[in-house]
Amino acid sequence: MSRIGKKSIEIPDKVKMAVSEDGSIQVEGPKGKLQWVLPSQIKIRVDGKQALLNRNAETRSVKALHGLSRSLINNMVVGVTKGFQKTLEIHGVGFRAQVQGTNLNLNIGFSHPLVFPIPDGIKITVQENIRILIDGIDKQVVGQVAAAKGRKNRTITTLRAYKNPFLQR
Repeated sequence: MSRIGKKSIEIPDKVKMAVSEDGSIQVEGPKGKLQWVLPSQIKIRVDGKQALLNRNAETRSVKALHGLSRSLINNMVVGVTKGFQKTLEIHGVGFRAQVQGTNLNLNIGFSHPLVFPIPDGIKITVQENIRILIDGIDKQVVGQVAAAKGRKNRTITTLRAYKNPFLQR
């Protein structure tokens, strides 16, 4: 068995996990609600405050899905209880960020500010004009926003003026 996949998932008291016949999993907690559909080769069994995953086949791809499924479900449980946070920091003279409504405005050495729309379920705050905090309950979405695409297919974390990185994790 997969080392990660065979570990049980601890479900806290504040979290409710519902599993349907088609493999759809819904996790609800104090911070919100997340939903995901298990691959057809993976089955889940919820016993009280623990959840165990089993696989139907022993192929290489199913073994990989076993550990992946366990990690994703565990991230759902952690997300609805504690949430996830990423911090980005801007380095450069005169560089700054600010949140205006549902947009993040970045003034980072270009002739114009870069406007980044904030997706639903994500909260972005700016501290001291240089520290960007990204909060959310879905780990994947928080990570994608931290590396999100800005204008002209450039990512926020890889924008460079004269090849000097100025946004760091």
